[in-house]
Amino acid sequence: MKLNLAEKVLAYAALLLAAVLLAGPLAILFFSSLKTPAEIQSNPHALLPQIWRWENYGDAVTAMPFFLYLRNTLLICLGSVIGTVISCSMAAYAFSKLQWPGRNLLFGVLIGTMLLPWHVTMIPRFLLLREVGLYNTLGALIVPTFLGDAFSIFLLRQFFRTIPEDLSEAARIDGLGEWGIFWRIILPLSKPAVATVALFQFIAAWNDFSGPLLLLSDKRNFPLAYGLEQFVSSYSDQTHLLLAAATLFTLPIVILFFLTQRTFLKGIATTGLK
Repeated sequence: MKLNLAEKVLAYAALLLAAVLLAGPLAILFFSSLKTPAEIQSNPHALLPQIWRWENYGDAVTAMPFFLYLRNTLLICLGSVIGTVISCSMAAYAFSKLQWPGRNLLFGVLIGTMLLPWHVTMIPRFLLLREVGLYNTLGALIVPTFLGDAFSIFLLRQFFRTIPEDLSEAARIDGLGEWGIFWRIILPLSKPAVATVALFQFIAAWNDFSGPLLLLSDKRNFPLAYGLEQFVSSYSDQTHLLLAAATLFTLPIVILFFLTQRTFLKGIATTGLK
């Protein structure tokens, strides 16, 4: 359906308004992080600072073990992304391309687990990870991702179903096994969906606060999300440092989305189409 000029103008105006509303808080956060403490108190509603205080970021980084928290966070994010992509893609292949008794029933049970809130499994997960010796280690936040995630399995399964079965049948005729089909045909054709799952998991691991709060006690293992909460408790009266630390925490996710938005949107748009 083609839009006339007036409809296009209204559509772009609506999109521009939505972009301003969504980007506005981030802009306020960034510019406020560059203000002096006195200016934040005296003129908090002004967008641009009168004095651009870039040293706020240096002070925030030195006020806490920022780079230690950043290293822990990146290790958790990288490990959980690898675990989620490996486990969920293999499970999704089994649910979408392989025929076995009870497949649809078990998939229904898997989808049903999405209804369970995290708090229901919180205590059993804590007890299990403590029993196997992973409590207070980064592994406690990484190892569970190698056991799959219902939403990621569902997302990949729906995408795998859009890949013609003729490709798999031709590969089987040529003597290629199921692992070869999965690794050499399905995964290369599913890059947008895999990238979407990886991005979702990276953001979830980056923002995770409840997991570290439950499973970590040593400050040397804290990720940024939990470390930032401790920072807020220690520097609650220094708003300029809190704003700078919050900006440093938020900026990588914003940059990551802009770098991957095409792949991300393609993966979402094409999932479930057949």
